Amino acid sequence: MRQVQLSADLAALKGAALEAMTRAYAPYSKFKVGAAIIGDDGTVVTGCNVENASYPAGMCAERSALASAIARGFRVFEIIVVATEAEEPTPPCGLCRQVLAELAPGLSVVSVTSGGLEKQWFLKDLLPAPFSAHSLDRA
Repeated sequence: MRQVQLSADLAALKGAALEAMTRAYAPYSKFKVGAAIIGDDGTVVTGCNVENASYPAGMCAERSALASAIARGFRVFEIIVVATEAEEPTPPCGLCRQVLAELAPGLSVVSVTSGGLEKQWFLKDLLPAPFSAHSLDRA
């Protein structure tokens, strides 16, 4: 597995997430979100939120990026960057936290704003007790 080159990778991920945010389709909430995740070979994969008039049919940026990365064959993730136009850095929603926990329980989550603010969390702190494959075990 490739080690994340944190300073270089983080700068690339921030730029990619901010760019993905500009492509978001958010006519209802007007809350554009971009995300960028890095594969274990250094490939940056992005996603953006895509809303729908049938609200539950929408897709968050974090899940969009993760799904794209999985479709490309990646299964190991160390860091994701989420970008918004909000005044304060915004963590992933609960549904995204649950989905991210399936493949990357040790994930570092960095949120950036278009205004330059940044905050970082570990997924395990944002979702300390996720539902997991072990939850499906039958005794």
